[in-house]
Amino acid sequence: MKIIELPIEFEFNGQENTIYPSLIILNNELTLVDTGYPNFLRLIENEIIHNGYEMKNLKNIIITHYDDDHIGSLSDFKEKYPWINIIASEMESKSISGEMKSERLVQAEEILENMPLDQIEFGKWFIKQLKNLKYVSIDKKVHDGDMILDNKCKVVATPGHTSGHISLYFPSLKSVITGDAAVHENHELVIANPHFCLDVERAEQSLRKLKNMKAETYYCYHGGPKRKYGR
Repeated sequence: MKIIELPIEFEFNGQENTIYPSLIILNNELTLVDTGYPNFLRLIENEIIHNGYEMKNLKNIIITHYDDDHIGSLSDFKEKYPWINIIASEMESKSISGEMKSERLVQAEEILENMPLDQIEFGKWFIKQLKNLKYVSIDKKVHDGDMILDNKCKVVATPGHTSGHISLYFPSLKSVITGDAAVHENHELVIANPHFCLDVERAEQSLRKLKNMKAETYYCYHGGPKRKYGR
């Protein structure tokens, strides 16, 4: 088993950005963690193929949480590769499948009411972006402590950024896939965008939880991997 990061470069608001979905390779089967913004399917496909893997071997997609940059292309993946198993926490699955209104949309609508005039246009765009996300049913709902992927991966509840956020711990690799529970900035692990955290105090607790694992590699969706001993 191994984990590789998939650097996906794109332009947003005139700035160059990169996100780092993770690809887990186990027994010649692939598991993708998070799917980027809408219309990122081709970008992620190209990166997987560039690394020497075939899309026909993609078996699972794990979603760490409901945010447009993490689930944006989920419906496209499911439509193109209908055999894929979609895995998420039980709490996040309610938003992803449309069973309940997402926390992020509720937050965005509340923030819009008090936004400065110069930011209202962006706020409206963001709400539209969230409302345009297609619902996808979840095949496997997981909980804190569950062992998945042939018992090689432990689900770790890391609430704060969203209530049902999960990270993934791989004991044999001494590695963690953090989602947005931790981002890599200035050689440190920090919480992601505190302004949009639904509960900053819980986010800080989750970050401490991940740091206390003392993993050798933290695969961060934003900022890329943080390695204890370098590459």
